[in-house]
Amino acid sequence: MPQSSALPYRIHRQELGPMENFVYLIEDVGSRRAAVVDPAWDPDAILRQAREQDVEISDILLTHSHHDHINGIEAILEYNPSARLHLLKPEAEFWGRDLEQPQLHHGGDRFMLGDTEIRLLHTPGHTPGSTCFHMPAGDDLITGDTLFVFGCGRCDLHGGDPEQMFHTLKGLREGLPEHTCIHPGHNYAEKPESTLAEEEEGNPFMHFDAVDDFVHYRMHEHDRVRSQPYHPVPRKR
Repeated sequence: MPQSSALPYRIHRQELGPMENFVYLIEDVGSRRAAVVDPAWDPDAILRQAREQDVEISDILLTHSHHDHINGIEAILEYNPSARLHLLKPEAEFWGRDLEQPQLHHGGDRFMLGDTEIRLLHTPGHTPGSTCFHMPAGDDLITGDTLFVFGCGRCDLHGGDPEQMFHTLKGLREGLPEHTCIHPGHNYAEKPESTLAEEEEGNPFMHFDAVDDFVHYRMHEHDRVRSQPYHPVPRKR
């Protein structure tokens, strides 16, 4: 993941667990603080990476509350009990877990990890409070299970809503620069990251103008006609 040395942060990625999860460590260069996104499966590997980068995990960011994205939280908090847990209020309500002093946010909120600004975008569809984390300094977007490389998250699980997903993806496409780098929550495609421009051209979920067509494809067609690893699908002209 090459990034400009002028940026205040670096993003480190690991693939962990049986579901090909990507776990990210956002390193703030100046403060040596770090935020781990969706800690799961192998907390020892996450903590080892933090030690190798010489950073202290001060924050935990959750894109959503499904088990395969959260099952390492307790181990991270045991390592640093003062680490702050960040998630959107709608996701906390959907999760229903009794959390100790979480930092609950609303879509559009921003917080600072040292010198690194992180925007929390409310991106429902996979779950009611799904969140994408945008770092505007470098236009990096960590998308969880909202947007994969050439795919998107399922909407047939508890809390899923394909109509919301349609509007979420439309909002990302229209609201962010086309060079925005997409960092997904799973390694489901032929490459681990892409740009929003590549997604608009090659992600079939980005090709629909009508919500009903999107819903039909997401719920009835996609899993029948596509398999992993995902490859780009040309836009029909």
